[in-house]
Amino acid sequence: MTPGSIVVVDWRDATPASSEPNKLRPAVVIGRADLFGDAFGYLLVVPLTMTRQLAVTGASIEIPPSPDNACLSLTYALTWNLQTVPVRRVRATKARISDEQLELLRNQVARLVER
Repeated sequence: MTPGSIVVVDWRDATPASSEPNKLRPAVVIGRADLFGDAFGYLLVVPLTMTRQLAVTGASIEIPPSPDNACLSLTYALTWNLQTVPVRRVRATKARISDEQLELLRNQVARLVER
């Protein structure tokens, strides 16, 4: 699972009172492969959704469907919801976003935390 990979995160055992989605949810890996190292076991991901209402302007990026990303319709990468997830919750897929889209995601995350 490298940056740009689309993965499926399993939140089905989420605590009922938490804000975790309690379902399988697609996400894009955006963290460097060496960010946490093998011993730490976490990935930095941006969740994906087809729900337009969750796509905060200036804090989300549109991902049009393509053969490489396997999206079925227009999808939104929710940079405002950047997450660090345990690798044990993540399932790899063959899908991935383009290098240009990855760069957009990373730049938007950086802008969200600027002073």
